[in-house]
Amino acid sequence: MFYFYFKSRSATPSKDPVVLWMTGGPGCSSELAVFYENGPYHITPDLKLEVTEHGWDTVSNLVYVDQPINTGFSYSDDPADEVHDESVVAEDMLQFLAEFVQAHPELDGNDFFITGESYAGHYVPAVSYRVFRAAQTGEFTGLKLKGLAVGNGLTMPEIQYGAYADYALAHDMVGPVAAAAARTVYPACRAAIKKCGGGVAPDGPEPEPRSKKATCLTAVEICQTIPSGLMAVAGDVNIYDVHKKNAGPSFPYDFSDAEKFLNDPSVRAALGVGNRKWEMCSGKVHEDMMADWMRNLEPTIPPMLEGGVRVMIYAGENDFICNWLGNHRWVKAMEWSGKAGFNAAMPTPFVVDGTTGGDVTEDGLLSFVKMSESGHMVPMDQPRNAVEMLRRFISGEAIAGGEWNPPAIVTRSDAVRVGSRAGPRRAMPTA
Repeated sequence: MFYFYFKSRSATPSKDPVVLWMTGGPGCSSELAVFYENGPYHITPDLKLEVTEHGWDTVSNLVYVDQPINTGFSYSDDPADEVHDESVVAEDMLQFLAEFVQAHPELDGNDFFITGESYAGHYVPAVSYRVFRAAQTGEFTGLKLKGLAVGNGLTMPEIQYGAYADYALAHDMVGPVAAAAARTVYPACRAAIKKCGGGVAPDGPEPEPRSKKATCLTAVEICQTIPSGLMAVAGDVNIYDVHKKNAGPSFPYDFSDAEKFLNDPSVRAALGVGNRKWEMCSGKVHEDMMADWMRNLEPTIPPMLEGGVRVMIYAGENDFICNWLGNHRWVKAMEWSGKAGFNAAMPTPFVVDGTTGGDVTEDGLLSFVKMSESGHMVPMDQPRNAVEMLRRFISGEAIAGGEWNPPAIVTRSDAVRVGSRAGPRRAMPTA
């Protein structure tokens, strides 16, 4: 299993928290995050590396893993190591973490936070719960799990697929007719998801039942007609940021520089990956994980909240495919002792350096962040706000931050009344 470990930029990295990042897909490499989202470096047009100002290593030790196996530079020649469900994802990552601490004993006992985005809405809860249970039994004590964070994730499909039509309509992607057509599919989608099953037992995610594989694949086929039907009507809209158009036929963003850089022979030699070709996303891993798609990972989260683990779900407001609305709905529906308090909490501005970058709903150990002017990849679109969000999260602070004092709005009548004798007229503040 291939990984990057970047020490914190502080003077005492061995004392800083450890943050694990997993990219989604399923089957997409975490190098995407290293070079385009929250890593210490970004790739320049001439394929060199430059230090990133707002890398997450400015506030923590940072670990990226290419997983499941056969994603990115991680590989196995044994077909028995292929991954089909979150049970294997969790076991493989627990083994990785145990060996990681052995290789870096200076981090033994440090606070630990598990993060990721997109399909990591499955990975993060699965891995976190496996670590949580392993700590309870004494199986793994190398790192102290303190929190988990998921950005624009797919965690509870049963609720999230019901939000597509409402989100598309509210953002003027489609009209009422197309939204109504999508809603008519949802009951069949929901029923198919229920037949697929939850997939979480008291000790963690269950292995993929062979008898349920066909049923779970059928659920994917039915449910995917909802977002695909809406996008067919919406036209040339980037599913990861509805305010943008697609950058190309294969992916809504252009990450071609990463492919060139990571497949350069000198880079591969420096990384010690031999002749293995790097690809952004593995079609094979994606296909292998399809029966896992509709499994519900939400049941892993309440026991961790009750056990003192902090949970943050965040989402860029412009993302369609794992939109904030569906995530907000499942978070509010989650049954746990703090449900009433969380649902009674009002959103407050997410303030960074006196400026609002979205809003936060939080109560106790649970926080939900809607990030403004951001799509699916929040750390790429809002790097400064994302790293400050992480800093507050791992420091135990309120995510909302300080008080927001918006500038007074000067109305037209005010401007007329002030007149020219009051000096130069102030420009109207814009949103």
